[in-house]
Amino acid sequence: ELFEFDARVRAALEVQCVDYVTEMKIDGLSVSLEYTDGVFTRGSTRGNGFVGEDITQNLKTIQSIPLRLSEPLPFLEVRGEVYMPQKSFLRLNEQREAEGEPLFANPRNAAAGSLRQLDSKIAAERGLDIFVFNVQQIEGKELNSHRESLDYLKSIGFKTIPGDRIFKGIEEAYAEVMRIGEERGDLTFDIDGAVVKVDSFAQRELLGTTSKTPKWAAAYKFPAEQKR
Repeated sequence: ELFEFDARVRAALEVQCVDYVTEMKIDGLSVSLEYTDGVFTRGSTRGNGFVGEDITQNLKTIQSIPLRLSEPLPFLEVRGEVYMPQKSFLRLNEQREAEGEPLFANPRNAAAGSLRQLDSKIAAERGLDIFVFNVQQIEGKELNSHRESLDYLKSIGFKTIPGDRIFKGIEEAYAEVMRIGEERGDLTFDIDGAVVKVDSFAQRELLGTTSKTPKWAAAYKFPAEQKR
């Protein structure tokens, strides 16, 4: 499927080789963060892609989400994945077991449940974290590629997905997907796959999106982990 994706991309762009960025697909809850004049003003779940739940107060309790950016852009919207580190997940389930409450099945469910708490104090106690992976809208700054956008996000205070690099062509990108899969068990957070993205924003514009997914990205899902 990844090689078929690459063939479609190259045919549409009429090029021999495409630069890709390969990232870990964090198993959490996708959220949108909005900043006005450099200040965090609203955070929401992805919902159906158009309408999501307002979870601003709970997101403000996550220490790695900057409340004020180092550069006061007129407007910025980024997308990220809120997750619960495995250490926090184990601690939470031990606490729930001791109190006779039902256990969470996995860190993803625990993260989603924590963000939907009506009391932000509960969310603050859950040890949530976030990786930001995309610029959705930006005013006051011009960015030309995904790699450039990630470097910029890091420079103004965001935590981005580790290990993202540019790969020349689908063979290199696929090799990175396989490497991520092999090291999956050594991570301190859960992933359920890897995402291959066209790096150039100009090429993304040419490729466009469908009603559900962008034509410039493809996800590779790893087999589900099984544990007692």
